[in-house]
Amino acid sequence: MNRILLVEDDRNIIENLTEFLHREGFDVKNATGQSEALEILSENQFDLVLLDIMLAEGNGFATCSAIKSEYKIPVIFLTASGDEYSTVTGFELGADDYISKPFRPRELVSRIKNILRLTGNSGGITQIGDISVDTVRGTASRDGKDLFLSALEYRLLLVFINNKNTVLTRTRLLETIWDVAGEFVNDNTLTVYIKRLREKIEKDPQKPEIIKTVRGMGYRLDL
Repeated sequence: MNRILLVEDDRNIIENLTEFLHREGFDVKNATGQSEALEILSENQFDLVLLDIMLAEGNGFATCSAIKSEYKIPVIFLTASGDEYSTVTGFELGADDYISKPFRPRELVSRIKNILRLTGNSGGITQIGDISVDTVRGTASRDGKDLFLSALEYRLLLVFINNKNTVLTRTRLLETIWDVAGEFVNDNTLTVYIKRLREKIEKDPQKPEIIKTVRGMGYRLDL
C-alpha cells in the first residue's frame, strides 16, 4: 500500500480527500503546515506528498524545496493558484505534477498513480550505456558523477526507459509527462526539455546516440 502525506489546511478537503484516497487503497497521513509536515517526514516514510501552496504556516514552495532536498520523494501541488507563474515555480522547485482546485478526485488518483510509476517507485538501477539511473534515489549519473537532471528532465528520461525500443510521438510524450497540465505546456516546451536532456546525457548532443530522432514519427531510446 502506497503511503501519502497530505499537506493541506482546509479541514473539508482533508476529511473528504483522505476518505476518498483510503477507499482507493492509499494510506494517508495529514499535516496542516510546513513545520508539522517536515516533522512527520522525519519520522515516517512516504511514497508521495500532496502539497497545497497556501498553508496556514509556511508555504508550499518552501516546503517543496525542503522535501526535495532532504527526502527525494515525489510532490504533487494542490492549489487554487492556476496562474502560469505558480505552475512554473512549482516545477522549477522540483514538483512532479500540479493540479488546480477544484479537481476531480479520480483525476487526482490517476495523476498519483502516474507519478508513482514515472518516479520508479518499485526501485532499481537501469543502465543506459555508461549512464546509471537510480530510481530509488531519483538520480542519473555517469561514471559516478551526478548529471543533475531537473525533475522534468528525469521524468522525461523515465518515460523513455519505460518505453524502451519504442517510438514515442511528441503527442504521446506531452500527454504522458504533463497529463493535461497548464496551458503553458506546448510543443515548443517539449523541444526545449528534450534538448536540455540530451545536453546532459549525450556525449555529443548534436549526434545523439541515446535518445534518437525518428524522422516524421518521434523519438526512441534503444537499450
